[in-house]
Amino acid sequence: MQPDDATPPVPARRQFLKTAGVLAVGTAAVGSSACDVKEPATVDEQPAARRVGFDRALLDALASTVLPAVLGEAGVRAATDRFVAWADGYDPVAEEMHGYGYADVRYLPADPVPAWRAQLDALDMLSRKSQRVPFTRATPAQRTAVVDAVLRTEVGERLPAPLVARHVALALLAHWSTSPEAWNLALGAQVSPLTCRKLEDAMRAPLPLPLAPAAATPVTSATPAGGTT
Repeated sequence: MQPDDATPPVPARRQFLKTAGVLAVGTAAVGSSACDVKEPATVDEQPAARRVGFDRALLDALASTVLPAVLGEAGVRAATDRFVAWADGYDPVAEEMHGYGYADVRYLPADPVPAWRAQLDALDMLSRKSQRVPFTRATPAQRTAVVDAVLRTEVGERLPAPLVARHVALALLAHWSTSPEAWNLALGAQVSPLTCRKLEDAMRAPLPLPLAPAAATPVTSATPAGGTT
């Protein structure tokens, strides 16, 4: 019996699989990074990002108070931008991915952003009452005193997950602490978890963090030239 015209002969099929394998390897090698691989589009459209409407001046003032100063002004701003983008993209009460070991349907928590916005307003109110100055215009010491007063009753050995943080200050800090930048800073090397590494670097030790430019120390009468404080 003659083979079906729609069925390619075995050599052609083998050649196709061989060519597909070469293309797959070549695709992975382009840019020498797995970051170039694109996920196929899903059938269901993703929900559009929301605009949560944080008072950005208040949020920036809080970020400069709770995030590590070693990040610098630009790093704190970038971390806050990512927090806002994450909050904008959160889909409240969405169905969770089915985890291993259970078959029941689970849903994400309700939207925490309204409470976080109210807490930002409360920080400003407390600053005006206790420090006699708006939170955005308070000194770093005054802002720290306000945040300390608010978080005095928070107890725990570790930061919560950002989504279930009971205060926006903890949510902001917890969100940053899960970032690749936080891991790199904690380990002192460019580990960058949850990000792509070049294939040729997969077996190499992580690179050290780039050194920040040293700040110039002005010479004063209390600091002799060439001396140290």
